[in-house]
Amino acid sequence: MNILIVDDSMALRKILQRVIRNAGVTVGQIQEAADGQLALQCLEQFKPDVILSDINMPNMDGLELLKKLKGSETLKNLPVIMISTEASRERVMESIELGACNFIRKPFSEDDIREKFGLLAKK
Repeated sequence: MNILIVDDSMALRKILQRVIRNAGVTVGQIQEAADGQLALQCLEQFKPDVILSDINMPNMDGLELLKKLKGSETLKNLPVIMISTEASRERVMESIELGACNFIRKPFSEDDIREKFGLLAKK
């Protein structure tokens, strides 16, 4: 599974990569982007099977990225899992309404990642 991780924290992107591998997810290539704008640029060359995106980032936040992806004919079916400390019911519902396939609350565990990727594999 090819994965694009979008988060403004380089440390968190590295932690997430380690947790994904430790959770037993079969990983192909992992690319990283520090915000939504860089993620869109990355998507011009890289074709992930899933995007994991933070919500709060500079330049283009995760919700704006989600809107752009869902508005694109070629990217609208790409699964997006939002990852954020902002896990209020309203924020989760907003993400789902904009097209996210799931939501993970920070801090996350290997079990959280395993569960969400397991659900993704069943679709």
